[in-house]
Amino acid sequence: MAATTTTLGFVSPTGLTIRRGGHKVSFIRCSASPLTSSTALVEKPWTSYNARLVLEDGSIWPAKSFGAPGTRVAELVFNTSLTGYQEILTDPSYAGQFVLMTNPQIGNTGVNPDDEESEKCFLAGLVIRSLSISTSNWRCTKTLADYLIERNLMGIYDLDTRAITRRLREDGSLIGVLSTEQTKTDEELLQMSRSWDIEGIDLISGVSCKSPYEWVDKTNPEWDFNTDSRNGKSFKVVAYDFGIKQNILRRLSSYGCQITVVPSTFPASEALKMNPDGILFSNGPGDPSAVPYAVETVKELLGKVPVYGICMGHQLLGQALGGNTFKMKFGHHGGNHPVRNNRTGQVEISAQNHNYAVDPASLPGGVEVTHVNLNDGSCAGLSFPAMNVMSLQYHPEASPGPHDSDNAFREFIELMKRSKQSS
Repeated sequence: MAATTTTLGFVSPTGLTIRRGGHKVSFIRCSASPLTSSTALVEKPWTSYNARLVLEDGSIWPAKSFGAPGTRVAELVFNTSLTGYQEILTDPSYAGQFVLMTNPQIGNTGVNPDDEESEKCFLAGLVIRSLSISTSNWRCTKTLADYLIERNLMGIYDLDTRAITRRLREDGSLIGVLSTEQTKTDEELLQMSRSWDIEGIDLISGVSCKSPYEWVDKTNPEWDFNTDSRNGKSFKVVAYDFGIKQNILRRLSSYGCQITVVPSTFPASEALKMNPDGILFSNGPGDPSAVPYAVETVKELLGKVPVYGICMGHQLLGQALGGNTFKMKFGHHGGNHPVRNNRTGQVEISAQNHNYAVDPASLPGGVEVTHVNLNDGSCAGLSFPAMNVMSLQYHPEASPGPHDSDNAFREFIELMKRSKQSS
């Protein structure tokens, strides 16, 4: 039998030709060089697990970082909104908290300068399941990851947010620690989470403005569905900044209000010297029982002019009227909470963000519960006609309905109008 030649394409450093069983076998030298130590150390094209979320119950959740590095401690809460993460990031009411988004994919719309609710981010960190690898929104100016790094805000992803949410619903809000520092042990981080508490801390003073200012920004006509302001500014409102969201000011302005924003510690006597038609007590973070000075300010203003409380302002009004507030198991955080208006029977889809509530049973006679959260029956609104008081536990300036709750601003206008006519 004649010998045949077989060519095999594997590495042969020598390029030898040998005969095997009558066959001539050629070893061909490949041009590729063997792996060296330098090529073996090429950086991986994917992110490694380089962060941890350690909760006070002892659970440890490996994660990947996409924001600022470091170690921070805060209370972990979950938010059920499907979108609107930029408004959440800039809502001062989230001071002292990590926010876990239950919607699995976050970041696909990026961020833009029009959706800011304040000048900075106040929450301690963002926890998500999946970080979108691309952005697809015509208003986007940068990615969420770049935004967090610029704002020195921690963000982690690629952890089981459903399991953590279930744990928070069963056990209540938990203190946790986010860390990208590998030098810190799990035991050290666990000790940090168990040695910090959000209750009893004055978080308002850290988010309030430092001096009074006039609100002059105009609402973009594309977003202003109310045209009352075309008739000029009819009512002077002093807005106490306990962590106010800018869209509250925009909505008041659209309803024809001239607004002066004042710090949380601003004396009631000085506010009255401005001769306002009404007072707004804004939203804000934390425990209303930790800011007795704010409760005293509210007491001093009750009965002097019409007042409107939103969120923290609602809780402070509840205490000022003689009622009690309490910490909820895991609070209300999301853009899909159904609320019944007891006066009309209508149901509003509302945006909410609070960990404390007013106990209706502790309120004195004459105070009416006007709104009820249909998820758990908690108090979502109050009225005390004898003192021209109205309040809501949720955010009427937000737009999940999209405009279900906006009429509350009109009610405040009517309250000021009736007071003005009777004086």
